Amino acid sequence: MTLQPPESSLAVFCDFENVALGAREAGYGEFDVEMVIERIVERGRIVVKRAYADWERYRAAKRPMHEASFELIEVPHVSYSGKNSADIRLVVDALDLCHTKSHVEAFVIISGDSDFSPLVSKLRENAKTVIGIGVKRSSSALLIDNCDEFVFYDDLVRGKRAAQKKRPEGRPRAEGDKEKASAEGLGDREEAHDLVLDTLETLFKQRDGAIHGSQVKQVIRRKKPQFDEGYFGYRTFHDLLADMRDRELLTVYRDEKAGGYIVSGFGPKA
Repeated sequence: MTLQPPESSLAVFCDFENVALGAREAGYGEFDVEMVIERIVERGRIVVKRAYADWERYRAAKRPMHEASFELIEVPHVSYSGKNSADIRLVVDALDLCHTKSHVEAFVIISGDSDFSPLVSKLRENAKTVIGIGVKRSSSALLIDNCDEFVFYDDLVRGKRAAQKKRPEGRPRAEGDKEKASAEGLGDREEAHDLVLDTLETLFKQRDGAIHGSQVKQVIRRKKPQFDEGYFGYRTFHDLLADMRDRELLTVYRDEKAGGYIVSGFGPKA
């Protein structure tokens, strides 16, 4: 069974303080927004990214959040009522988007705060899919159960750490490959291979069956809009997949009906 690329439009709303503190308290260090976004783009095209916090308290995080193209919404840490006003602003903005942008089909709430449960319920009442992302030990069971899907940040961290161990090594690179590519003004092909393998690692976890090469490229483009296989010396993306097959990194076969390549697994064909 092969799957076509998803076309959902996503809106991402991040309660930054909640996940930043949760990641730190769980021993994961600073919150890795790039890792989270790489997971989200596999579900569809992100059209809105907003993060809420008192950014004066999180100055070191502003640069990576800007690099991830988040709109940073400045909110005071404590309101007159003693409640973090980031929650209120996030809820208002999410509901406004829900009612004014009908093409947005799914909302991603990056937080574990139970206060967002009513928001999740209201979004689902309006036929929106809601995906939650939060640190396990600081995520409310009420919020988790209310979402259509909830992704633990802990699992993303573990998956990232385990990815290299699970990945097939393939054939050794020819001596001088990197130097030759540099001399010709091309990118190192191993970098392209790593990007394809990273993408497939997650796609295979989420979906049963083989995956169209076109879907792999689409997800890569969401992660890296500047990606171009020509930079690595490949005429087409199919040539890239064929090379990885020849290096015994992937099991790839041609779709005789629709054309193109389909990836069915890692390593050489058994």
